[in-house]
Amino acid sequence: MRALVVEDDRRIAADLARALESAGFRVEHVEDGETAWFRGGTENYDLIVLDLGLPRLDGLTVLKRWRAEGCESPVLILTARGAWTERVEGIDAGADDYLPKPFRMEELIARARALVRRSGGRAASVQQVGDVSVDLNRMSVAVAGVPVAVTPLEYRLLSYLALHRDRTVPPSELLEHLYGDDDSRDANALEAVIARLRRKIGPGVIHTRRGFGYDLGAAG
Repeated sequence: MRALVVEDDRRIAADLARALESAGFRVEHVEDGETAWFRGGTENYDLIVLDLGLPRLDGLTVLKRWRAEGCESPVLILTARGAWTERVEGIDAGADDYLPKPFRMEELIARARALVRRSGGRAASVQQVGDVSVDLNRMSVAVAGVPVAVTPLEYRLLSYLALHRDRTVPPSELLEHLYGDDDSRDANALEAVIARLRRKIGPGVIHTRRGFGYDLGAAG
């Protein structure tokens, strides 16, 4: 899963990146509103964590522009502003959730996971696909109740397919959400990850639709 952190305080941004990466996200960071507006409007993110007090363009203006331009990524607002009127303004502008500073990182991660589930139309924290279960809170995989050891990359791929299992996911989309900006996004590498997963969870779970992409069969 791919997350964008929009925060001008580098210490807070680094803490957020570490926490989100430990929860299975690939994190990108920008420090000002102008850059955030461009990135959020041209890239596809599973989650955006947005501070309101930004240089060059404030976070509320960025959010309003995103929504007016059709950006549908889930947005979690972070701000030191505590007035309830400002929280209402943020929600009315299109935010999906709101967390005032200071906050506990555990709460932010829980809210982030819930936003990602809801955006995919999946309320449950455990996604069941036939005999395969993907626990989004524990970041674990099991087949018929037996835990299966997967790498972080394998987990991210399987959890993304599970959250979007009502459609075929193109390879370009999977590559975009699996790899960071500095990684090589190679279709052969994607095939290799899928091949390893098939050996671990069974050959009939991840389906290949030639020319279209990948989806999960036997959805529960």
